[in-house]
Amino acid sequence: MLSVCINHYKSPIALKICINSIKEHLGHIRHEIIVADSAATAESKDLIRHDFPTVTHVAFNDNVGFARLVNAGIGAATGEFLLFLNADTVLTKGAVETMLTYLKKHDDVAMVGPRLEYMNGKHQPSAFRYYAPLTILARRTPYGKTASGKKELDRFMLHDVIKEPIAQMQPTPVDWLMGSVMLVRRSAIDAVGILDTRYFLYMEDVDWCRRFWEKKWKVVWLPAARVVHVHGKGSRKKNAFIDLFTNKLARIHFKSAIKYFKKFGADVPRYGA
Repeated sequence: MLSVCINHYKSPIALKICINSIKEHLGHIRHEIIVADSAATAESKDLIRHDFPTVTHVAFNDNVGFARLVNAGIGAATGEFLLFLNADTVLTKGAVETMLTYLKKHDDVAMVGPRLEYMNGKHQPSAFRYYAPLTILARRTPYGKTASGKKELDRFMLHDVIKEPIAQMQPTPVDWLMGSVMLVRRSAIDAVGILDTRYFLYMEDVDWCRRFWEKKWKVVWLPAARVVHVHGKGSRKKNAFIDLFTNKLARIHFKSAIKYFKKFGADVPRYGA
């Protein structure tokens, strides 16, 4: 059984497209669909009730954050494998089969993720090395424009590993995968635990992958599997330094990074490529 757990926040049109892509491409796989709905609206409730009555709806009145949504999906799921999707993702033909096949053949792998693409077909980075404190500075301040800042970003973004044509790259162990699309083995979750809800948004996926690796479970990026991600880049602006003070999502990212480094320290292990 595959449990498909969708994280949703006030984007019912995207949610409908996401669920329809699941029904189109997973009809031959026994599965269940769970929607964990943050700050659920009457529109999203009506959508699921009338258009998708077989979908399990876990509705929260408040905006509870990414970790609590994923954990709600875990709590409601009955499957051996759990596919976590942001509501603004769209499955493509064969993507889930590719991920499932790999996970079933490799008992030491906890999590796999596909390559992500924007609507225009451009690659969206989703596999990374671990953050260092300098990474935050490089991403959020003018330091990222310096030679050393660019070098740090290249390290973080796996620029020495990820090469065109990306779709033809082999499965690659990586330090962590972006939480927009994650296929995870239930037994690995049982061994490591659920997401840390001290993070409201950002860094919870980094934390989870790190805990998998620390328990000897692997995290693998599968470029052969493709999922489309409609991603607004809401936490990034042209002036990143000013953005720390004016953009709410950027401030949340920075606060989550502080929590991450308080938890793990400033050391930067390397488990993946």
